[in-house]
Amino acid sequence: MAAPLVPRSSESGGWPEHGGAGPGARRLATALLFLAAVALPCLVLYRAVAPAGVLVQPAARLPWLRAAAAPPHDDDYDVDLVQENDSEDVRLERVLRAAAMANDTVILTTLNSAWAEPGSVVDVFLESFRVGEHTRELVDHLVIVSLDLAAHRRCKQIHAHCLAVATEGVDFSGQKNFMTDGYLRMMWRRIDFLRQVLEKGFSFIFTDTDIVWLRSPLPRLYADGDFQIACDHFTGDPDDLGNSPNGGFAYVRANTETVELYRYWYAARERHPGLHDQDVLNLIKGDRYLAEVGIRIRFLSTEFFGGICEPSRNLSAVCTMHANCCVGLGPKIADLKLMLHDWRRFMSLRDRDKHSASWSVPRNCRRPE
Repeated sequence: MAAPLVPRSSESGGWPEHGGAGPGARRLATALLFLAAVALPCLVLYRAVAPAGVLVQPAARLPWLRAAAAPPHDDDYDVDLVQENDSEDVRLERVLRAAAMANDTVILTTLNSAWAEPGSVVDVFLESFRVGEHTRELVDHLVIVSLDLAAHRRCKQIHAHCLAVATEGVDFSGQKNFMTDGYLRMMWRRIDFLRQVLEKGFSFIFTDTDIVWLRSPLPRLYADGDFQIACDHFTGDPDDLGNSPNGGFAYVRANTETVELYRYWYAARERHPGLHDQDVLNLIKGDRYLAEVGIRIRFLSTEFFGGICEPSRNLSAVCTMHANCCVGLGPKIADLKLMLHDWRRFMSLRDRDKHSASWSVPRNCRRPE
């Protein structure tokens, strides 16, 4: 940090004498003192309010974390998103840098206008960060990736780090019912976007917005897995390719192996038309090519990363709960709110009573046909 500009002293430690200070010198000294008296407080005020951009010591509880940089303030986001595609790469870099943890990891979620409405999925999602254990500080590292303009405008009202991502000729606004053409396009756009994030050198935790964060998941991630993903069904072995992956929650370390995985995964959509990204991953996870690439895939236990498909049975250990295996926006919102209700009730219990707590979901959700 540059020091404030002040007059230099002579070698004797004071102002140069040169025969004494005459009226001109006294006037000059007075002017300089006045300038310093005005400029120094302004400089201090500027340093206090300007974005620091300097890493602080990692938090003791969560060593990945640092103080998040100030969010970007881009007034040009409200213009037509298709016309902004040329600058999307620059905006991506800026937003990721502002939100990144100390090890260049960000938390990402995607949002369209149906899930962005007041009282909809995104509000429950953000509320979970406020009421979870050691999750409040994580929201500073969350980037909400908006797939349409309405979602982006709402994001800017409720969150610091927002990024608008468009796909020319595709409208992602409105509810996308499971396995419709719009749903599939939205899911594959997400896979392509996540590859871009990895190529920029940022690791990420991807989370669907229909997930509540009840505890920090960082301590439950493996130290040696390149690609770690939640499950609809967990066999008990994190290395078993027989696990049923769920793309709604994943931790992905930025390296050449994971970039190649996402390229291969995205290209595989053409070999498996009509399937969504999760089903395609299930088909390719054991491919010889990925074994040759050398990527290590690990599956996350539903004890810590549960959902309606396979709820965590231990509220004392659960980190996230997903409204998967659920058809319809209304039932999804209702059961997400019930999850938070169950969590608040659990946290209010005495320690000796917590072992008997259980989920009241699913109550409104039903599995897709």
